[in-house]
Parts: sequence; structure tokens; C-alpha cells
Amino acid sequence: MAVFDIDPDDRTLHGSFNPDREPVLTIDPGDTVRYTTLDSGWSAGQYRHDVVFPERPRVPQYRPEFGHALVGPVYVRGAAPGSTLAVRVDAVVPGGWGYCVAGGWTNELNTRYGLTTEGVVHTWTLTGDTGRNQHGHTVTLRPFMGVMGMPPAGPGDHSTIPPRVHGGNLDCKELVVGSTLYLPVPVEGALFSVGDGHAVQGDGEVSGTAIECPMDRVELTFDLRDDLPLDAPFAETPAGLVTMGLGDTVDDATFMALEGMFAQLRRLYGVSRPDALALASVAVDLRVTQIVNQVVGVHAVLPPGALRTG
Repeated sequence: MAVFDIDPDDRTLHGSFNPDREPVLTIDPGDTVRYTTLDSGWSAGQYRHDVVFPERPRVPQYRPEFGHALVGPVYVRGAAPGSTLAVRVDAVVPGGWGYCVAGGWTNELNTRYGLTTEGVVHTWTLTGDTGRNQHGHTVTLRPFMGVMGMPPAGPGDHSTIPPRVHGGNLDCKELVVGSTLYLPVPVEGALFSVGDGHAVQGDGEVSGTAIECPMDRVELTFDLRDDLPLDAPFAETPAGLVTMGLGDTVDDATFMALEGMFAQLRRLYGVSRPDALALASVAVDLRVTQIVNQVVGVHAVLPPGALRTG
């Protein structure tokens, strides 16, 4: 199995999903790709808390219509609609700084918070497993990538902001090192891209940002699963089995996440749908993934050892 490197540059950086974008790398199932990524907002140099958020300096590759700073895409030989892409997270190493923004511009959430004009930027120094902001607050880091996914099959550019069933801006904080994310493949070759590094995030990502940061190294290993048909993302993580739901409302996202969990319980334990519902009611946790990406995310978690047989 081969190992490849991708850096953020004129050839690899992009700010939208597009099924016609030329891949920057072609790999075989079982190969590993090591990425370096920018922060999601294309920052040029370290972000400063005394700079107004929309006016922060950005790298030359940025354009106003862009979303997250992504790198790729990677073409996986053999990936095709109907197959499942397995993405194993082997390493996620943050750079030395990050930032979190709260309020300060007009959007639906800030309007509800009453913070369309008043806003703050917390800048974080990241050392080892600890982040410290300019006010002296400290947090324990748990880094993961907010965007891992593939373009819709429809032609043209597609926004990076809303997550979709084939991945993208999932913002699920459980996708840390040791996780494997499974995604239904929408296009030939998968055309997988990654970006939006988070040093740590709370469920919900309630301000719209986590600790956004560049990543010095993101190591992903790719495989294909023809024996695992999917119509929504799920993952095996240190927190347990995770199924993901997306929708216009928390209710819609919740029932999608539960349908995914019922399917996994039936696959793993051979139970009926009513039995899957009963087991989920006693062993599965529901969590709000994020409320900030145009569609809402909810994930269902079956913790390790929560359900046993025999």
C-alpha cells in the first residue's frame, strides 16, 4: 500500500464541491494520503483577535464566493455510485494556533442571539493537547476534520456549507483519530476532499465556529466496501458506533440518525425493526451534531460495550 502527500497550493486548494473538478491524485483502495490543510477561512498567517472577523487577511487563492478551504480532490480507483467509501482517520495534528468567532455579523443564529453587531474573536495557542486563549481560558484539544466528503453528482459548483449524505461539512466531533467514516459514493472515483480542521468543538458548534485551525498533518487511509450499502453516513469511532442524520429540523435529523442506527443494529445483531427500536431506547444516545450549517445534524451513538449478547 502506498502513501502520498498533498499540500495546500494553487493546484489543490478549492472552495466548492464539483464533480467535474480534476483530481490532484489517483490512489488505490488501501492507500494512505497525508494532507496539510489551511484553516477553514483561508487565513494568511496567524489569526489575530484584534482584527474584525470579515476583514481578516486571506491567502491569494481565496475568492469571495468560496466556502471552506479544502484540499484535493482524490480519485479512488474502483469507487462508483452504489459503493461505500471507508475513510480511516490515522492522524490529525493541529498547527500552533486557532480561533473561535462569536457574533459580530448578521445571520439567522446571531439574530436570535442578539449579537449581529457585537462580536468577539478568541485566538488560541495550541500546544500538545491544550489550547489557551488570550483571556487565559484553557481547553483540552480533541482534533478532527469538519469537512470530509465528495461532490454531489449534479454538474457545477456545490457549496461546502451544508453537509450531505455523502459527507462534506458533517462537523461531527466524534471523528477523531481511530475513527473510520463510511460514506455512500455519489460519483465515479469518489473525488474526496478534506478541510475545516477543528482543534476541539462542542456538540452543536453553537457560535458557528469551533477552534478553527490549520492542520500540520491529516493522515487518511481509504478503502472500498461493496458489502456495505449505505444511504447516509455512519462511523466506527472511539465513542462507539455513530449514525448521522441531516434535516431542516432537529426532528428530521433525529429520525434519519435513528433509521441509520436501526439498520446497523439489524445488521450487527440480526434483530427485527421493533427489537432494534427497543434496544436503541435503552442503549443509544442522541446528540445534536451541529445547528449552524443550513441543515441541522444529529448523531446517534451506541457506546462500546453498551449492548452485549450472551
